[in-house]
Amino acid sequence: MNIIVRNGRVIDPASGRDEKADVAIASGRIVSIGRISADFEASRVIDAAGRIVMPGLVDLAARLREPGHEQQGYLESELHAAAVGGVTSLVCPPDTDPTLDEPGLVEMLKFRARKLGLCRLFPLGALTRGLQGDALTEMAELTEAGCVGFSQAEVGIADTTVLMRALQYAATYGYTVWLRPQERWLGRGVAASGAVATRLGLSGVPTAAETVALHTIFELMRGTGARVHLCRISSAAGVDLVRAAKAEGLPVTADVSINSLHLTDSDIRASTPRLRSLMGAPACRGR
Repeated sequence: MNIIVRNGRVIDPASGRDEKADVAIASGRIVSIGRISADFEASRVIDAAGRIVMPGLVDLAARLREPGHEQQGYLESELHAAAVGGVTSLVCPPDTDPTLDEPGLVEMLKFRARKLGLCRLFPLGALTRGLQGDALTEMAELTEAGCVGFSQAEVGIADTTVLMRALQYAATYGYTVWLRPQERWLGRGVAASGAVATRLGLSGVPTAAETVALHTIFELMRGTGARVHLCRISSAAGVDLVRAAKAEGLPVTADVSINSLHLTDSDIRASTPRLRSLMGAPACRGR
């Protein structure tokens, strides 16, 4: 099928393009942007006036409800919702039920997603068995099954020796470890420490919960040479530490959650008593 998307604002970060232009698509591939050949016959024309035409978005932490929580949503509905929102690639953390620590589970999940044909799915394997933080998983087998990296999701590793061994193993075979930098004990709260948390009676999470964890991770990276992706950085101090680590040459990347980009603790309302029960939820720190 030949398609022309007209009047949209075309944004392509890779090439630096940001302009109003038409896009011609043939058999699912873009064949021209801007000037379209007069002999290009379109079977469908889409008017994208007032809309953005851009590469598909990537969600780096999509918690799918299969396996284990089908009562909250099916893989088909989750992937369909992503596609409708412009998300074409999903990274799935391993905290499903059961945990993604067995090759068969990973293969099943990828097969289901491939059969649906809605979005590309990239599972993360569990770094430790059952995310218990003691025995390492068979990373080589999980990689062969389709895992793109290894993670503890929101479950920290209390034993630093285990984390060091995991990074050593990952470095040996070139695997990437995805870590949420949140110190296990300091991070037991539901809102950023400060006046808002105090006024609402919410347990606070200090910035040190993130920076202490980052210092530990960077020290282990220096000793092991492992490649690490940091998930959901939430403080300016944390960003500064990541910037310094990259300048040093450490193989580190990072992402930020959408709530931390657009919200701060001042957006919390007193009418949300449910927050008091969400111990361990990510905190939005003040800008």
